[in-house]
Amino acid sequence: MAPIGKTDAMLTIDAQVHAYERDHAGRPWVDVLTGPPEVTGDAMVDAMDAVGVDGAILVSPWTMYRYDESYALEVYAAHPGRFGLVKPVDPADPAVTETIAHWAAMHGTLAIRIMLSHGVTSDPGDPGINRVLAAAADHGLPVNLSCNGRLEQVARLAATNANTRLVIDHLGLKQPRVPPTPPVPFGELPKLLDLARYENVAVKISGACTLSLAPFPYDDLWDPLGRVFDAFGFERCMWGTDWTRAANLLSYGQAVEPFRLTGRLSDGERADLMGRTLQRIYNWNSQGPTAPGRSP
Repeated sequence: MAPIGKTDAMLTIDAQVHAYERDHAGRPWVDVLTGPPEVTGDAMVDAMDAVGVDGAILVSPWTMYRYDESYALEVYAAHPGRFGLVKPVDPADPAVTETIAHWAAMHGTLAIRIMLSHGVTSDPGDPGINRVLAAAADHGLPVNLSCNGRLEQVARLAATNANTRLVIDHLGLKQPRVPPTPPVPFGELPKLLDLARYENVAVKISGACTLSLAPFPYDDLWDPLGRVFDAFGFERCMWGTDWTRAANLLSYGQAVEPFRLTGRLSDGERADLMGRTLQRIYNWNSQGPTAPGRSP
């Protein structure tokens, strides 16, 4: 919950974290996500508390659980007010619109997610993808897109689904899971910047610290990130850590502090980036995510 005396505008909310149990027979993993062998909801809250992060968007980890959101729901119930929920959906599932409707009706749900970068067709006219985007708009749910290598496809989807709020995960860039950082980490940045012309597209500045070639506090990030801020405006940019994918490259605190320490942001820009924009796009208030009935 927000500390006493803290206003909505001052909340620090992480745009993407993951929580998961160890692999076990009751909830077996499909695959292995890079990171610690277990990051429970309790452990995630402890990490947030240690650095003054008020809340986070908990994205059910597709790698381990695919479309099973049951652990994320358990974490949400155990920590009222701390998490909003995002569920991956399968565009190829004939019942996906019913899945979205059911998800939208549940308290605490903020968005759905499509894993474009993981075997989903690259055809922007695909009926399944467009059915998902239309259903999300009908229910006022943003759609998070895991889309590195697919930004041209996102442009076509944004143009043909203007009523759907699209949120680009992790700057739309391929980010490392283990050292070293690629030598040209922002090589695809122009493709992201091109998406700024679509007003329905927002971007998570999540996992950005893993793209730095410099030591903490990663001062080489501010020129490329400045281009993103200039293109999208702070009303469409949201800070996040992508914890736990980033765990092999830096600590949770190191993913938070550069955005607090830098002199490249005004106080108002920092407030937008680290919580205020997220509150508006995902319909979050100081008590956590609100009930369904959002407008895109």
